[in-house]
Amino acid sequence: MALLERLAYGAREGARVSWYFGQKLLAARLSPPSRARPELRARMPGTERILQDLGALLAEDLRNIEAGLYAPAPLGRPLASVATAGRFFADLAAVNRRRAENASAEVRKAAPPGNWPAYYLQNFHYQTDGWLSAHSAALYDHQVEVLFGGGADAMRRQALLPLGAELARVGVRGRRLVDVACGTGRFLREVKHNFPRLAVTGIDMSPFYLAEARRALSDWSGVSLAQGAAERLPLPDAAFDLATAVYLFHELPPSLRPRVAGEIARVLRPGGVFVLVDSLQLGDIPDYDGLLEHFPESLHEPYYADYIRTDLPALFAASGLLLEGVRLAYFSKILALRRL
Repeated sequence: MALLERLAYGAREGARVSWYFGQKLLAARLSPPSRARPELRARMPGTERILQDLGALLAEDLRNIEAGLYAPAPLGRPLASVATAGRFFADLAAVNRRRAENASAEVRKAAPPGNWPAYYLQNFHYQTDGWLSAHSAALYDHQVEVLFGGGADAMRRQALLPLGAELARVGVRGRRLVDVACGTGRFLREVKHNFPRLAVTGIDMSPFYLAEARRALSDWSGVSLAQGAAERLPLPDAAFDLATAVYLFHELPPSLRPRVAGEIARVLRPGGVFVLVDSLQLGDIPDYDGLLEHFPESLHEPYYADYIRTDLPALFAASGLLLEGVRLAYFSKILALRRL
């Protein structure tokens, strides 16, 4: 990569981190203090350490781009981001009220018609409407980027490494990928940006998030989106060469995770690859353990405390998905598994 391109990357990502991390700090000032238990607070990284690790993630991102492992991120829309930031802060008072009142089930009273499972009808993260409104779908990606100080997209991009390695081995022609719980299509946008000829399918339970995904992916062909639950994928057996799930498993009840793993194995062809992107777990980076334990106490994440203690390789091996590699990326971990 030419020096000018390196400087452009640094300027763009520096501005991005300043934008989102600044909002993270401002949102914290506008919110009641998060009262971590003393024994957890003593085991939490400070802001300086978090920024240092975010910088390391971006340095890795740049190295991967320079090595040709994936393309630079698609350009964003600054004016749209400014408008979304306004809506984010306008919504913050309602989020803080739910946090103060531990009001995590408001969505059950106002859910749109549909056969929604009980675990889904919650205000995850205390966000307005849970997953079930256009308002929520429009704010979600911005909320996640603020939460991670501008590092969410770079963390997701690390999943392109095992995908790219597999596609380099078998070729793109005729291959198919399914993204389970695709949300607003944020990760599928990265996939199509890098592998435009790869046929992709996105499945999500929220029609509102799927509407956002359709808009995000409208420039590409070879895209199919459908409504469905991860535990009952509306897909035929052995139909896909690749599968992904991004930040899904920590949102699932423990009793449901084996079933979802089984569904992913079912729709993969033998020899196919599944790539998981999800939160760090206890012991991955010991200095972060206190923060991981505090997270479900500060935001409504009812299944997170169990997730961070779950043996993921054993969970997937029971469905015939065998671990081939693990990467850590800031607050995330990426697992590559192969279907027997």
